Amino acid sequence: MSIRIVVDSISDIPAELATKFDISVMPLIVRFGETEYKDGVDLSSDEFYDRIENGEWPATSVPSVGEFANLYENLSVKSDGIISIHVSSKLSGTFNSAVQGAAHIDAKCPIEVIDSQQASMGIGMIALVAAKAIANGDDLKKVVGKVNDAVSKVQCFALLDTLEYLERGGRIGKGQALLGGLLNFKPILQLSNGEVFPFARPRSRTKGINKLLETAEEFAPLEAASVMYSTNAGETTPLSEGLTKLTSNNNSPVIARMGPGLGTHAGPGALGIALLPQ
Repeated sequence: MSIRIVVDSISDIPAELATKFDISVMPLIVRFGETEYKDGVDLSSDEFYDRIENGEWPATSVPSVGEFANLYENLSVKSDGIISIHVSSKLSGTFNSAVQGAAHIDAKCPIEVIDSQQASMGIGMIALVAAKAIANGDDLKKVVGKVNDAVSKVQCFALLDTLEYLERGGRIGKGQALLGGLLNFKPILQLSNGEVFPFARPRSRTKGINKLLETAEEFAPLEAASVMYSTNAGETTPLSEGLTKLTSNNNSPVIARMGPGLGTHAGPGALGIALLPQ
């Protein structure tokens, strides 16, 4: 018996880490027209970005209450507890769906559903905190305590190539997106208290990457870090090298690709960092 971890696909946690720590990933639904795909299951990131760069427009929807209920039912049979960590409830209905799913079953073990107040590897890093606590032999109460502590500390910043995808997805207004295009800046956004806020407006990609590194320095020393990208893996190198120097024991950050669930709103050319300060 053990404590099991569940996240949703907006966590962008790399498959090898999900496998290593036995983390179950609940996929969001991505739609192109009338066709639905499970994020990361029957729609790869390569195919997704190819399609949106060729002019197709996606939409997303949350996993159903029944899907969460079935997952929890199956996991609870051989678990001492389940900790389910999800994208900010202010950005998605996934957390609420998970809460209802847990309430719909007669679980064989306790289920703790956590609002990460984050997205992408902001969620993933919190899940890795849980995984390490479980590996250390902590009970569910201790694991939840460490997770909640991580929720209060994790910082997430994203450099976008355009605001168009956030505007189309209804996350910002049309005027804000138009202004960004007219001034030709590369917006950096911050996730704070579960919501997305403007953080900086560098006028080039290079300045944007430098700003991300400067921001990370303000939170150093770091217990852990991650670099996320949507389409340009090469841009992760300077960020990875810089974050390694800020992390205790010079631990390399986790490199993660933004999947379709997040890519619908971030778009091609997105680059981000997730930081867990000590």
